[in-house]
Amino acid sequence: MRKLLLSAAAAAILAVGAYVGWIAWRIERQSTRDEARQADVILIMGAAEYHGKPSPVLKARLDHGLHLYRNKMASRILTTGGAGGDPVFTEGGVGRDYLIHRGVPSEAIMVETEGESTMHSTAAAAEIMRRMGLKSCIVVSDGYHIFRAKKMLQARGFRVYGSPRPESPRTGARDWWVYVRQAVAYTLWSIGVTI
Repeated sequence: MRKLLLSAAAAAILAVGAYVGWIAWRIERQSTRDEARQADVILIMGAAEYHGKPSPVLKARLDHGLHLYRNKMASRILTTGGAGGDPVFTEGGVGRDYLIHRGVPSEAIMVETEGESTMHSTAAAAEIMRRMGLKSCIVVSDGYHIFRAKKMLQARGFRVYGSPRPESPRTGARDWWVYVRQAVAYTLWSIGVTI
């Protein structure tokens, strides 16, 4: 009996490992695919801000979203992200200010400022989009992050296209750890576990 239980446990571990590996492979494939096309809104996922200034990662995401906006991929932009411990600024608010200073009319920008995670930000962004009658979006983020954000928005009924921010090509074992970590987070979300 003990041998049977050990075999079943080993088989289960192998199956879970294979599934996570397959999802990591899908995340890696999505990470370099630019699907940008006409949509209702450009949704820029938040990243760190420092005392009202975007971090290099957030700036790269905002610049890419701005590029898509100027190329008329959408007439609206939605910035996301909460305070992350900052008592004054939010990622979404810093993103809005950055875009306004680069010529985007304030009325073309919507802001989500409560999100503390990808799950929270996509849920809040989906609610804003639903209230505005928007049906499709281009998600702008780092390549490794697009797959999960897309799936969360698609689960809420939206048409979603990914457009990763430009970045240096990534290679090496460290990067596969990023994909595996995202795969684990996606797997947990897909079975209803919130982290």
